[in-house]
Amino acid sequence: MKKIEAIIKPFKLDEVKNALTKIGVQGMTVTEVKGFGRQRGHTEVYRGAEYKIDFLPKVKLELITSEEMIPQVIETIERASKTGKIGDGKIFISPVDEVIRIRTGERGKDAI
Repeated sequence: MKKIEAIIKPFKLDEVKNALTKIGVQGMTVTEVKGFGRQRGHTEVYRGAEYKIDFLPKVKLELITSEEMIPQVIETIERASKTGKIGDGKIFISPVDEVIRIRTGERGKDAI
């Protein structure tokens, strides 16, 4: 099992969620986050004063999936979230040692 974390632009959330649902992803956790990458934020003007916005709003998706589904999930997230502009986001993949469903006590793939 692997944990996939994707940081994407907020307006792409529904598109990514719908695409993942179509390929059989049954659940995910979504968190509103702020951050910056290479772009280092941007500057804006408010009432004539220029100020720098270091942390940009993003959305973090987290999901656990089987090894077999990883390529399909990654390709789906990339396709659905890509705008071709700076700040499209990143995808991180980490190993997961164990998953336990609290309600039933199921473990491993059965708990996903």
